[in-house]
Amino acid sequence: MSRTSNAPARPAWTEKPKAVTSAAKGVAVLVLLCLVLVPFLVIVSTSLASNEEVVAGGGWVLWPSDPTLRAYETILSGGIVTKALGVSIGITVIGTLLSLACTAFLAYALSRPGVFGGKPVLLLVLFTFLFPPGMIPAFLLVKGLGMQNMYAAVIAPVLINVFNLVVLRGFFQGIPEELYEAARLDGAGDWATFWRIALPLSKAALAVVGLFYAVSYWNAWFTASIYLESDHWPLSQVLRTYVIGGAQIADTGLSEAGMVSAPQTTQMAVLVIAVVPILLVYPFLQKYFTKGVLTGAIKS
Repeated sequence: MSRTSNAPARPAWTEKPKAVTSAAKGVAVLVLLCLVLVPFLVIVSTSLASNEEVVAGGGWVLWPSDPTLRAYETILSGGIVTKALGVSIGITVIGTLLSLACTAFLAYALSRPGVFGGKPVLLLVLFTFLFPPGMIPAFLLVKGLGMQNMYAAVIAPVLINVFNLVVLRGFFQGIPEELYEAARLDGAGDWATFWRIALPLSKAALAVVGLFYAVSYWNAWFTASIYLESDHWPLSQVLRTYVIGGAQIADTGLSEAGMVSAPQTTQMAVLVIAVVPILLVYPFLQKYFTKGVLTGAIKS
């Protein structure tokens, strides 16, 4: 005599996926992976190929038969690319540190209840996010402050990003109030509480915000094109002039015997140099990325 089980039905999402479904997912992931990696492989291979091989391949090489670092040696031999690389590193490091410090200070102040003028300042900051000033007022302000053709013009107008500020403020608000009260009972002031309590508990959010700022400063070609002369350009603007603008090697002072016949190698080498630093930094901060963004956004 059969018995009818009263156990609830097993949810569909807990069942083991079918072989066809797993195979389809694997194929989709493989296709997406190829779409991402193959173009990058072509760029790296072209930068390592010889002039003759690039010309024979119509400007692109999938796998160089005789790899050479000639293009990298040329652009890093003390020319404009070397200087632009140093400028980009300096702007990124200094700008990220200053932006991270100012954002953390302001976010902590706005996260504490009862701060004098906290709510009006927060509304003012959010107002600039909803109604940005635009390019012409920003240009007139930079010009009026005498910062044209100065690296400060690339950093100062974007020193604090409102989105990053909101993320950090939400993270600071998510710290249990009991920790702040315990610090005050121990005689800690605002600075000690911020330095010893808030910052150590906000490493994930700080890492994410720092990555956002670093990527923004590293790719800041537009502000550089507006405020800086060509002898002060960062690497992103040089890259745009090379690849997107279609400038010839002779136009940028990098002409060398044998290189003009295949400018694609130099363009791709500059592109690799511009991309690799961020690719090297991101894996170290990736574990903080999801935690920092989601926590700060949900609690804000």
